[in-house]
Amino acid sequence: MALLFTSLRRIIAGGIILLALPAAARADDLAVVGTGDGIEMLQAVAAAYNAESGDARVSVPPSIGSGGAVAAVGGERQRLGRVARPLTEAEKAQGLVEVPLARIPSAIFVHQGVGVTNLTSAQTAAIFAGTVDNWSALGGPDLKIRVVRREDTDSTLTVLRATMPGWRDLVLTSRSKTATTTQDAIATVRETPGAIGFGPYSPALAGDLAVLTIDGRAPRDPTYPSAVTLALIYKAATRDAAASAFLAFATSDRAGQVMAERGGAPLRP
Repeated sequence: MALLFTSLRRIIAGGIILLALPAAARADDLAVVGTGDGIEMLQAVAAAYNAESGDARVSVPPSIGSGGAVAAVGGERQRLGRVARPLTEAEKAQGLVEVPLARIPSAIFVHQGVGVTNLTSAQTAAIFAGTVDNWSALGGPDLKIRVVRREDTDSTLTVLRATMPGWRDLVLTSRSKTATTTQDAIATVRETPGAIGFGPYSPALAGDLAVLTIDGRAPRDPTYPSAVTLALIYKAATRDAAASAFLAFATSDRAGQVMAERGGAPLRP
């Protein structure tokens, strides 16, 4: 009798495991990994796709950076990645292909308590160089400026250096905090009085932070100088039906509308 009960328990436990497997990892689930730039925008695109596509499910997990996407897709551990910088020739030689989705303006933002809404490009350069260190020098309160920067390879910093006057050879102050992801930069500025940082523009930023106009131009102004290009990447060897279906949707007019509503300027491959 004891042997019978033991056998029954094993059969029941095995059945539970088998029933759980399809829910835990379905073959048509697709994670799009990579940069934190435009993450809310791409999450909205994935939600729209999931609502229209039946059983397929696409997720946009937290940032591992553009480099993380290149490593994951290039190493054939993931089928799709998201990047906010162009692929290098060496990366293309590995078989990686990029599909541009949208232009996302770079934004400079401050803690809500700063009370400053516009800076010149020269003033922003002086702040991030550390030569101006109190908001009172810029029409704000007597409050120390806390600089939040990104690593040298960050896509937004790269674009700021290439496009924002005074930034090309700017040496960022050592009296700064280096945020490791876009979300980390936003959270640090939001939680630190006097803080200033930068990252990809999203309308949602305005809810927690003050997004600055630079030289009188807001990030969504067509003449605003700085922006990154959000793109998806894949390898032909691992591009399956699920990846192809999402790529087709992500470059459609419907996805373009979703991205435009969230601050992006849709591009066509």
